[in-house]
Amino acid sequence: MSKIQDAVVDMYEQLPVPYGLVRFGVAPDHPEVKNCQDKFEEVAESARFNYIGNIKVGYDVELAQMKPHYDAILFSYGASEDRKLGIPGEHRPGVFSAREFVGWYNGLPEFQDLAPDLEAGDQAVVIGQGNVALDIARILLTPVEILRRTDITEQAIQALSRSKVKSVKVVGRRGPLQAAFTVKEARELMHIPNVAFESIDPSFYPPDIKKLPRVQKRIAEVLLKGSNDALENSQRSWGLSFLKAPKSLNASTSSEQLSSITFAHQAFASDADPFSRSAAVVPIEETSTIPASLAFRSVGYKSTALPGLSELGIPFDTKLGIIANDPYGRVMSPAEGPGDLTAGHVPGIYCAGWVKRGPTGVIASTMEDAFTSADVIAQDWESGVPFLNSPKNENSTSGLGWDGLKHEVIKKGARPISWADWKRIDQKEKGRGQKVGKEREKFSSVEEMLKAGVVG
Repeated sequence: MSKIQDAVVDMYEQLPVPYGLVRFGVAPDHPEVKNCQDKFEEVAESARFNYIGNIKVGYDVELAQMKPHYDAILFSYGASEDRKLGIPGEHRPGVFSAREFVGWYNGLPEFQDLAPDLEAGDQAVVIGQGNVALDIARILLTPVEILRRTDITEQAIQALSRSKVKSVKVVGRRGPLQAAFTVKEARELMHIPNVAFESIDPSFYPPDIKKLPRVQKRIAEVLLKGSNDALENSQRSWGLSFLKAPKSLNASTSSEQLSSITFAHQAFASDADPFSRSAAVVPIEETSTIPASLAFRSVGYKSTALPGLSELGIPFDTKLGIIANDPYGRVMSPAEGPGDLTAGHVPGIYCAGWVKRGPTGVIASTMEDAFTSADVIAQDWESGVPFLNSPKNENSTSGLGWDGLKHEVIKKGARPISWADWKRIDQKEKGRGQKVGKEREKFSSVEEMLKAGVVG
C-alpha cells in the first residue's frame, strides 16, 4: 500500500478474527512472538485497507466471482492438513496431531471438541522433533499456575490441571544434529521448575563440539548441559530419543485406548556423516516398544487447493502442498509462457507464506516472505506487466473489489466481519481475560465471536 499510490487492499479471512497462525499456532507462553500484530494493526488502520472476516474464499465467494473486481490476488493461506504417519493404530483414542492439540489449547474453533484425556496415564510421546513438538512437551509439563497468566484457553487450563502426565518423550528418526528445533525451544524446556531432562548419549556429537556450526554448537551445549533439576529429585521429566521411526501405535487387549508405541530403530547410512545436518538414515532390524497413554504426531503440515484455482489457471502441486511459483511469489503456469517458452507467470496472481514454499520457517521468515511478495507486486505494477484484467487479457477490472461482491455474498447467507467488528470482539476478549488475571480469554466458537462483534 505504501509503494503504490491509492492502492486498496482487501484481506479475506475464513474466521471472524484475524492473525491466523499468530493467534492459533504460536504457543501461549510466547507472547513476544505475537508482537508482529502491531505491524498488522498499523496497516489495518489505513482507510485503504478492508478486513473481510468470516468469509471462506472458494465457498462463500468464488474465485471466478472475485476476478473481475481485482487487479491482483495474493494467496497467503496456511496449511489446513497435517501429514499422517501411515502406520497401524494411528486413529486410536489418545493419538492426536500436533495441529489438533495446538489448536485446542489456543482456542481454534474447529478443535474445541477435541477433549484429549490427559488423565489416561503418566507418559506422553511426541513423534517429530521440530519446534512444535517441543511446544507440546512444554505445555504438558509447565506448571498450570504459570500457564494461567497466558492467553491459553480456560478449557485447556482445566484439563491440564487434572493431567497425570509426568514424562514426555520427543522421538525423532535421525540424530540431535539433524533435529529441527531451535536452541530457544530446548533452553526453555530445561528451565521449567521441577522438570528434569533425561541426558542424551554424548556419542551423537563429535569429541570437540566447538567445531560444529554455530547453531548446532549452541544446541549441543544446551542438551549436553541438561536441566538444573536432577532426574531423581523431580516430579516430571522429558527426554529426546533418536534414530527411531514409529512402526505401530498399540492398544491394550481390553481397550482401544493407546497403551504403547513400537519403534523401528534406524542407523546412519554407511556413507553418511552423522555430524552433518543432511545425514541420511536407514532402518535396521531392531525394534523397541515404550508405554504411552498419549501420542502426538508432529511430522509436518500441508496446504490444500482452494476450490476454483484451476479456473483461474493456477496450478497446485498436491504432493508438495504449494501453488507453483517463482522465487519471488509470482505464480507460474506451464501454459502461460510467451512465444516458444513452456512456462510463464499467471498475470496478476501471487502467493506468499506456507502455500508458496511449504510449512517451513518461523513467523519472522514468513513476514519477510510476505514483504518480498508485496515488493514484487509493486515492481510489476510499475513495470506495466499484465495483471488480472489488463487490456492484453481482453478485459478490464471494475475496480470495485469487495464492494462489487458484498451484496451477492450476503445474499447467500454469509455474515462478513469488518475491522470495527473485530475490535469489538478484541475488547470483549480482553475484558474476559481481566476477570481471570490474564491478557485475554478468547472466544472459542464462531458463534461467540459473531455475537461479540455485534454493535451494542
